[in-house]
Amino acid sequence: MTDDVTGETCQWQGWREATERALYGPGGFYLRPEGPAGHFRTSVHASALFAGAVARLLGEVAEELGTAEVDLVDVGAGRGELLTAVLAATEGAAGPGLAVRAYVVERAPRPAGLDERVVWTDRLPEPGSVRGLLFANEWLDNVPVDVAEADAAGVARYVEVRADGTERLGAPVAGPDAEWLARWWPLREPGARAEIGRPRDEAWAAAVGSLAAGRAVAVDYGHVRDSRPPFGTLTGFRAGREVPPVPDGGCDVTAHVAVDACAEAGARAGGSGAAGAEAGSEPAGGAGAGGGAELLTQRDVLQRLGVSGGRPPLSLASTDPAGYVRALAAAGEAAELTARGGLGDFHWLVQRVRPAAG
Repeated sequence: MTDDVTGETCQWQGWREATERALYGPGGFYLRPEGPAGHFRTSVHASALFAGAVARLLGEVAEELGTAEVDLVDVGAGRGELLTAVLAATEGAAGPGLAVRAYVVERAPRPAGLDERVVWTDRLPEPGSVRGLLFANEWLDNVPVDVAEADAAGVARYVEVRADGTERLGAPVAGPDAEWLARWWPLREPGARAEIGRPRDEAWAAAVGSLAAGRAVAVDYGHVRDSRPPFGTLTGFRAGREVPPVPDGGCDVTAHVAVDACAEAGARAGGSGAAGAEAGSEPAGGAGAGGGAELLTQRDVLQRLGVSGGRPPLSLASTDPAGYVRALAAAGEAAELTARGGLGDFHWLVQRVRPAAG
């Protein structure tokens, strides 16, 4: 049924179904003309330094594959801002001189004026079709998931919600969802909550499985098994502010990612083995340097890729004032991208797919 005043649906739904409708249904939040950039600031929008780092990472992948022709797949790409900037960086005088086959995976319509070389699609590439870099910046946190809460007897139940944000407890969690909770996020006390990340595991496995060779990188805010938040992370964002998560299409509905569970799913799909329990616990040689999956902080990865928040020497102000101002601005942008307690704490999940023999 619908509310006579607002016209909103009043039926109870699981959070996964309600979020799917609110974000991607008719008039959904992510299909609006202003796009994500109209509501919140990601690393992509914070600085062109981020795209430059991704371009250097793409160059590393091409070198590993022994080719100057490489695929770049941007998953959850908003309006293509990152991919457009990476293409520009690879073509500049200081770029790696790559021939990039560019793909955007995004459920919103293709924006006007986008580089005609960019292939725009609403689904992941076919399995084993990509040779290069698949990059997913803040994608997995918007793959809708169900929410569970332990009732007074300690039984994990689905949380149901209406379009106005009102919640109630529904049926006990069962089947694969119950198995996922038991493995990755057990609810040990009444009132404890969790987001059931199984759909994200499946989405990430499909993304990794699309690679014939190269690297899959997911960048997101997340957590690992030893430090799950006791009451979940479900929240909303609108116009740059955090707001209650109301699945009416008027705000983003998002939750942090169980990145260790995604890593294991990616390993089953052919990516390098599951990451360690804590961010930064894998080999420190940089994104993709080790043989297993890597779970690193954005701060560590970007610093390795040349993004530093260090201030330029003061002597530059007298010898090249304009250059000093530019360097100072770049240092400020780099500091935002690598800041503790902010973007620098984002997880980078990096999994390699090595070429098949022959």
